[in-house]
Amino acid sequence: MIIAFLKFVHITTIAIWAAGLISLPGLYVQRAHVKDKEALYRLQMIVRYAYVAIISPAAFVAVASGTALIFGQQTFAGWFSIKLLFVGLLAILHVLTGLIIIRLFKEGETYPVWRFVAATIVTTAVVGAIVFVALAKPFIGLELPGEFMRPGGLRTLAERISPWPIP
Repeated sequence: MIIAFLKFVHITTIAIWAAGLISLPGLYVQRAHVKDKEALYRLQMIVRYAYVAIISPAAFVAVASGTALIFGQQTFAGWFSIKLLFVGLLAILHVLTGLIIIRLFKEGETYPVWRFVAATIVTTAVVGAIVFVALAKPFIGLELPGEFMRPGGLRTLAERISPWPIP
């Protein structure tokens, strides 16, 4: 029952996180068309509220519930590593979105349409890749050397390739 609840929370918060990151560039483009100071302030408040009060908490809960699911289901497969790679890319896009929000509402700044299109396509592709990998669970035949699979193995590998002595 706990696993089902965690999956529900995880899927719901990922949907909110992904939808927010995909839709925010649409609000950024409106920056160029708003000339009135009051309307610009309203747009800034909407964008910041969406990012700080909705999208960022959803991202945190999505990652936390996903981490809890890892321990609850003991998911250790090749496809899962690929999924985590795409989740990492989504987190990078999340941070870049926050940096854009900080800069966008300074005097004279705009968000070009080509950047809106590119950001929407890239974010949608990353979210689509996460959904595809999570649902398809493709077999990834990744053979790792024995050093990666035994305790203390990374130290042995590092000693072999490092030009400096490892204490």
